[in-house]
Amino acid sequence: MSQFKKTDSKIYAKTATVLSPDTIYWKKLGVPTLVKEFGAIDYIDFCPVEPYLFAVTASVRVQIYNPITKLVVKNITKFQEAAHGGSFRKDGNLLVAGDELGKVRLFDVTTRTILRYFEGHKAPVHRTFFTADGHHVASFSDDRTVGYWDIATENHLHTFTGHEDYIRAGCTSPVSPNIILSGGYDRKIRMYDTRVKECVMTVDHGQPVESLVFLPSGGIFISAGGTSVNVYDALSGGRQLAQLSQHHKTVTCLQLASDGKRLFSGSLDRHVKVYDIATYQVVHTIDSSNAILSLGISKNDDTLVTGMVDGLIAIYRREGDPRDEQQTQRVRKGHHQHIFEPADQQVEEFKFVRYEGHDRALRKYEYKKALDAVMAAKVRGMWPEKTVALIKELIRRKGLHRALDDRSPESLVHFINFLTRHIGDYRFTPVLIDAGNILLDVYEDSLEKFAGTIVGKAFVTLANKLQTEEQLVQEFLNLQGMLDMISVAADTAEPDTVDDAIAPYDASNKAKNQTVISVD
Repeated sequence: MSQFKKTDSKIYAKTATVLSPDTIYWKKLGVPTLVKEFGAIDYIDFCPVEPYLFAVTASVRVQIYNPITKLVVKNITKFQEAAHGGSFRKDGNLLVAGDELGKVRLFDVTTRTILRYFEGHKAPVHRTFFTADGHHVASFSDDRTVGYWDIATENHLHTFTGHEDYIRAGCTSPVSPNIILSGGYDRKIRMYDTRVKECVMTVDHGQPVESLVFLPSGGIFISAGGTSVNVYDALSGGRQLAQLSQHHKTVTCLQLASDGKRLFSGSLDRHVKVYDIATYQVVHTIDSSNAILSLGISKNDDTLVTGMVDGLIAIYRREGDPRDEQQTQRVRKGHHQHIFEPADQQVEEFKFVRYEGHDRALRKYEYKKALDAVMAAKVRGMWPEKTVALIKELIRRKGLHRALDDRSPESLVHFINFLTRHIGDYRFTPVLIDAGNILLDVYEDSLEKFAGTIVGKAFVTLANKLQTEEQLVQEFLNLQGMLDMISVAADTAEPDTVDDAIAPYDASNKAKNQTVISVD
């Protein structure tokens, strides 16, 4: 005979896991705020200086967000076709982005005006980055070339060739202004030196390359493509140091965190993996609601942003709590016994199991007694999750009709009042809506005789509560519509006026002539 399974009243608690210092650290990022963009998220980049604004490239615009308010503070919509790869310079004053027409635009972040306009590519430019000195720009295009541009003169300095397919990944050395790395769909990674104007190293990733990143030392670079992340030593001619295969779908993006000590990888499998650079082991995993195309993390690790194929961005913001910090310190010192139960206490004891009152009634199929047990004042007041868990179990067993039938007025009032109090709680709403519908089915023919009684008044109170919740949802929908209209209007607004003295460059004549502001 199979053993009776107790009701799982902790329906919102996750299975206990051993907490490492990294797990505690990254779990502080908390629940993400979801923001809808205008298309699939192409690229996310954080400004390297405070307040660590981040740029989201999607559709025909680059939107700059404040990580604290999670609101758009700048809209750059001066693209005729889809924008790609918007990235900041290390001082945060300039931003460069490519587009579907093969053009590269350089913007003043403060005024949103185009300062430079680079043209020469014959296919879409998917990635653009500043060199380490901040005076040049590298662009990576589907025309299988890498462009090298001078910001001051707006000149095209060189075109690097060698790839046999689209170039969708690239990066520049963080320490040398002369080293550029490109990754193509021909599975090759090529390193170029602008001093000799040729390729100085080639390695084979084995799959189309989606993302590249240098470690802060500049001597090691990491590539993502297919389901693997490869680590290479640039100083020893591209020798492969490690291969990380923790994803089961294509890895689309890489980012460094914690001053280069942690590596983030995002994938179409909806997971973000966090690796320890010293050991190349996964130390934490973050789940996403959809396939991830891009991700970015602020320099101080306080904000993580992931971009998905459905146009949503998830903004994770670190939540500080002194108690969490104390717990982290205890774990770092190895005092796990103060945090975790011993393993022998986590093993279920099969010889003797103590069941709660509602579980004992469930074992005997006495559904009314089970419902009475969880509708006791102490239980429904202190542990409403137990009451909801029992109601959910009765619905699953198709036994809630029987449990509610032929009830005394007092017990009916308690049940209706419980629905009224908790139906607005997002954790309980789906279950309690089903329970309310079943209650109406059971007493549909008796509602008239309840008129003027305490049961009738309880039904009226529940109806008013539902009406209030409906109005609240309608108000939120109206507010969302207003915000969407404001967002569209902001896209067509004039740039902010600032003192020309703080602009890093004056706009060139070519940039002025090519300025296009899209209107939705």
